[in-house]
Amino acid sequence: MGSSPLVAANQSNIFAQGVGEQPAEIPAFEDHLFRHFAFCLFGGSLRNLGAMRVLTGIQPSGALHLGNYFGAMLPAIGLQEQGEAYYFIADYHSMTSLTDAAKRRQYTLDVALDWLAAGLNPDRCVFWKQSDTPEHTELAWLLSTVTPMGLLERCHSYKDKVAKLADGDVGAVNHGLFAYPVLMAADILLYDTQVVPVGKDQKQHLEVTRDIAIKFNHIYGDTFVIPEPRIQETVAVVPGTDGQKMSKSYGNTLELSGDEKSLRKRVMSIQMDSRSPADPKPDADKNIAIQLLRLVAPPEVAADWENRLRAGGVGYGDLKKGLFEEYWKHFAAFRERRAELASRPDDVREILRAGAVKARAKAQKTLARAKQACGLD
Repeated sequence: MGSSPLVAANQSNIFAQGVGEQPAEIPAFEDHLFRHFAFCLFGGSLRNLGAMRVLTGIQPSGALHLGNYFGAMLPAIGLQEQGEAYYFIADYHSMTSLTDAAKRRQYTLDVALDWLAAGLNPDRCVFWKQSDTPEHTELAWLLSTVTPMGLLERCHSYKDKVAKLADGDVGAVNHGLFAYPVLMAADILLYDTQVVPVGKDQKQHLEVTRDIAIKFNHIYGDTFVIPEPRIQETVAVVPGTDGQKMSKSYGNTLELSGDEKSLRKRVMSIQMDSRSPADPKPDADKNIAIQLLRLVAPPEVAADWENRLRAGGVGYGDLKKGLFEEYWKHFAAFRERRAELASRPDDVREILRAGAVKARAKAQKTLARAKQACGLD
């Protein structure tokens, strides 16, 4: 009973070199930054600190887009250069909302292709499918037996779903959506997570994990490391074509691997105001196309477009055409690499299978410790 014996003596130093920084090495085509969640861990046993370990989960919920790429992919991939990196495709989590088996298989392969094309190196990290690691779901069951329903009923995802249903029809909410925080807790605790970097909107997920782990430890003895939050005050937010945060749920995304015609159409659909080309735009820095140009164009090119727009004389149509050209060039190497990987899907699946073997070697130790604690050995 009581808290974990681990002491987070070097948390500040680790995070100074971790999530908040530009990746140490990124693909040659990248000169500039379902995220589902990302965790920083310390390697080593429950009693001994070791090298930093990084765990990132990616939900296969459809084509990845520009917001995923700059907001989550590159920062996460950069961490493979700074410690022991673990990345899993959270296909179990996808089952709470996706019921098409063929799509799940395709989305899972798409995630693997996108992340490998973006620079994930299977020789420097562990990359696998969650469903190839049964320890996640087995530990989730152990944790569920000590998790109060009231704790799950207070989770935002469940409450938001119920609020959108007619007359609060709770019966329409599947158990997976209700209980997914328990599986997420298993994902975190399975690897002895000590520090979790989260955005403000994700803080509740960690609080649930902490509550579950503390209760399990209280009942069965000191079993799990209690993770501590590291709140990320600033997280890259990429605007969508309508000015809202880029998100599949808003239908405002620019996909990474779309064909040229459809991507051009999406870029040209970016919403603008009604000012004429001749009008000066003193607020040019707030223009959606300018904000996207800053991500995909060389700094001097983005600055030139912004200055010309601010002075007046530039039409929005020309601006969006310029954005598309920079967007298309920026991801040329990504598309080439992805197409090459897509031509040999069996090799990609083998990477995931090999990664699962490595991941299980870590996961089995924690699960065995938990089962012994509660008398299942």
